[in-house]
Amino acid sequence: MTDMKKQSRREFLRTAGLSGAFLTSGAAASLLAGPQLLSKKTSTAKPTAGAFKLKYAPPFGMFEASAGKDPLDQMKFIADQGFRAIFDNGLPGRPPALQEAIAGQAAKLSLEIGPFVAYADFSVESFVLRDESVREMLKAKLKTAIETSKRTGVKLALMVPGRYNQRMDWDYQTANVIENLKWCAGVCEPEGVVIVLEPLNPKDHPGLFLTRMSQAYQICKAVGSPSVKILDDIYHQQITEGNIIPNIEACWEEIASFHLGDTPGRKEPGTGELNFKNIFKYLSQTGYRGVLCMEHGKSKPGKEGELAVIQAYREADSFA
Repeated sequence: MTDMKKQSRREFLRTAGLSGAFLTSGAAASLLAGPQLLSKKTSTAKPTAGAFKLKYAPPFGMFEASAGKDPLDQMKFIADQGFRAIFDNGLPGRPPALQEAIAGQAAKLSLEIGPFVAYADFSVESFVLRDESVREMLKAKLKTAIETSKRTGVKLALMVPGRYNQRMDWDYQTANVIENLKWCAGVCEPEGVVIVLEPLNPKDHPGLFLTRMSQAYQICKAVGSPSVKILDDIYHQQITEGNIIPNIEACWEEIASFHLGDTPGRKEPGTGELNFKNIFKYLSQTGYRGVLCMEHGKSKPGKEGELAVIQAYREADSFA
């Protein structure tokens, strides 16, 4: 990324008005400013070691041994440790009342909520087909996603385009994916919802259509909508192609969010080969203000493992 591009993005982030810009400027501005909550109330929690520099987002269950099973109690514990975000892949499947309670607790604690999963069926061909039944399925999934967004204020909805077809020319499949996403964008744009496409590695998930950052970038450019962007899962992309920071730079204007996980093992930073301190430093310098979802396991069980996760993020977050 050139110095001019970095300066321009930082200037936008400084003047965008954060959550106000998100709510009034539409999906395109929201992606530049980073996902924001509807409220920016001062947290009632007392962080034990100060707030993290970036918005690392634990999922529900990660600190269950320390905080108990109640998701609202877990959110309080997460805020007390200095985290500034959470995420819940399964948010659309929770009862509406609980969704609203989670959103209220997030606003109270000044926690952003990261992307939820709107559609990710790894077993079927879907986006690669030009089929009315696919559109009907997507219509139902988007309806649920939009309802969830309205209850919670979360604007990013994750989608995986499904499996590829072994008998169809690859370029036809790509064209079908683009056309299906254009149709989805037409549904999402008026609601301010942004679809984030997640490339997945072919070792863990063989047979899926979307695997590479450059492929996701090409599709987003072809769709040409502020409601279709990329979720960069660093764990998956280290396995698929490596070159993590250069690929982030190349895809920068199309990236809306991140998933985290070290490799091998898909555990917390410091347990594998990735240099997360350098990655986080790069993201901070480029002006990223969105959520970084901690979509990984723990290297140790129980409270000891939960403490190890917190300490790992403290170390990775200690970049200068």
